Amino acid sequence: MAELWNTFILEPVLNSLIALTTVMGGSFGVAIVVLTVIVRLALYPLTVRQTRSTKAMQALQPQIQELQKKYAKNKQRLQQETMKLYKEVGINPLGCLWPMLIQLPIWIALYQSIMRALAATPENLLNLSRHLYSWAAVAHAVPLNEHFLWLRLSRPDPNLILAILVGGSMWVQQKMVTAPATDSRQQSMTSMTTLMMPLMFGMFTLSFPSGLALYWVISNIIGIVIQYFVTGGWGYLRSPAGSKPVPTRKLGPVEQQSPTIKKASQDKKGLFKR
Repeated sequence: MAELWNTFILEPVLNSLIALTTVMGGSFGVAIVVLTVIVRLALYPLTVRQTRSTKAMQALQPQIQELQKKYAKNKQRLQQETMKLYKEVGINPLGCLWPMLIQLPIWIALYQSIMRALAATPENLLNLSRHLYSWAAVAHAVPLNEHFLWLRLSRPDPNLILAILVGGSMWVQQKMVTAPATDSRQQSMTSMTTLMMPLMFGMFTLSFPSGLALYWVISNIIGIVIQYFVTGGWGYLRSPAGSKPVPTRKLGPVEQQSPTIKKASQDKKGLFKR
């Protein structure tokens, strides 16, 4: 299993990073930024589907809440009716997770690549050489310079700047697609959920190499740009602070629903059918 991981995930990421460092004039930090852009471009179709699916699911919340009230004592029927609703509009609730799940192996491989590529001792350099391809661009780049801006890419950022950027950019992403809650209890829960992931990743940044945190920041910024253009603006981020929750109301048929739901329901290649 370790050999498969090294051959198909770790070594391609490691060697691509080192080769990009040569192309980028010896800057390992710029190489991480370029790799991030390449990864996000490769995942662009999935990211667009994720963004549209998330927005459509938010628009369905009033109907889902009605189902929860109607079948509060029948959990099995509630699950069936909820999945039926998703199927009618062509939404796969798991579709929102695919880009993050696909990026998870890249995060792990990038973490390992940073630690291996910035080998400081002869033993670490010997271990690194076992994973390098026989590319001229790779051979010429080693040993690498870990300094980038104010950072040492193999160590956490001591100034907390990256932690703030990671948490803040992730909060903006989530806030853009998180609809206002329909009552005070749900509003409190939604606020806690919106803050939990950014705070968690901000804490991770304090322990992980700043090179990995740099990847997170650039990836989040690209995600914000994609969401801005795909969803047509800043979404729920611009909702007035302290505004009252929108009351639940019953929506009409699928063809009378919001354009986002109509688009999802008309997509013959909807994620649910895949």
